[in-house]
Amino acid sequence: MREDDPVFGPKILVRSLSEPGKPDERGNRWQYHSRSDRHSKIACWGILFDLMQNCPQLLTHIEQGRVVFGINHEMRDFKQNRKKKLDLVLCTPGNAPTSASKLPLSFRGLVEKWGIRLSPAERKALLSLPDVPAAPVGAVLVALEAKACMTAHLKALPRLYDELNSSHLTIHGSTDAAIAAGFVMVNVADAFISPDENKVALDTHAPKVSSHRQPECAQRAIDKVREIPRRAKTGEEGFDAVGIVAVSCRNDGSAIELVTARPAPTASDIDSYDMMIRRIALLYGTRFLHV
Repeated sequence: MREDDPVFGPKILVRSLSEPGKPDERGNRWQYHSRSDRHSKIACWGILFDLMQNCPQLLTHIEQGRVVFGINHEMRDFKQNRKKKLDLVLCTPGNAPTSASKLPLSFRGLVEKWGIRLSPAERKALLSLPDVPAAPVGAVLVALEAKACMTAHLKALPRLYDELNSSHLTIHGSTDAAIAAGFVMVNVADAFISPDENKVALDTHAPKVSSHRQPECAQRAIDKVREIPRRAKTGEEGFDAVGIVAVSCRNDGSAIELVTARPAPTASDIDSYDMMIRRIALLYGTRFLHV
């Protein structure tokens, strides 16, 4: 991966999430909802988009039909018999018979289905890439887990840590050679309208706004993510790559902004988004030269 290689994922994420999702049972449309996986899906789509442009070996395997993707794939830790669904996996095609109606759309088809908003340059880049098919999962090569810490940061930290930590343990307990990648989006906005605190129709009720002490809350969340084990080689415990993105999201319909100032990681930090893409690409190119 060269310094001038394109990385689009974070901009795609904030642009897409700025458009509220479908109405809930009270008619409210949320940009972010903790009980929705929309943010995770869009984040993982962007990661795969960037990997295809920055990992020649992966692109070759996709063009040759040797690598496909799976969504919400359940992996099982052989040693502990622990199960966990991973947001997205890159894998060899499996042999399990699966009805075409039960498979998600192809990589390009997910743009419309998931409401992914692309710039003209990003759309041009997408059309230059092969359209990755979704297929039954064979051998898992890369497993992605995407999480967010958007409000009540300090209260959310134990669960955030446990969910991420169990992900790499399950991935490597199933397949030690697989590349386990963790992505976390952290909110640095000083105010947030939480769906859990606003279980009313907001067209007739004033919203309850939660206040955040920033940047302290975001910094504590980022520091907690940095406590999660990382590994430098197979046979160890930890994520192979971790990426943290900071955003400013009030969840009030205003545009979500990508934050690059502290406490967000800088591009050269080992847990920046750029370095996550760089590391996955490097590991894939060396670990899976022959698939």
